[in-house]
Amino acid sequence: MKNSLKYLLGIDPNSLILPAILGALVPTSLLTFLILANTANYSLWMILPLLIIPTGGAAGGIFFYLMGFHWFPKGNQKLIAIIVSILVYFVIVWLSSVITFNFTGHWN
Repeated sequence: MKNSLKYLLGIDPNSLILPAILGALVPTSLLTFLILANTANYSLWMILPLLIIPTGGAAGGIFFYLMGFHWFPKGNQKLIAIIVSILVYFVIVWLSSVITFNFTGHWN
């Protein structure tokens, strides 16, 4: 079938699941710790950061996987790609947190 993702991009979509989970795990664990540490007041707005910021982390994890292991698999290019993709990962997580907290009205 010529319309499949594997044919179009040259990668197996199942191989992107683990990088997405690992990329989303870091901001999810940090946010869960910060929310649970603040037991004084739980609000409904705390759900939105728990949904959007890990989504940005998952996108960053997929980008890291594609840059470091699929597009540049060896040599000095791999080292540069990993360094750049780490920076891009943190920028994506930071931008998703800024957008989320601005949307909820907590970014002042």
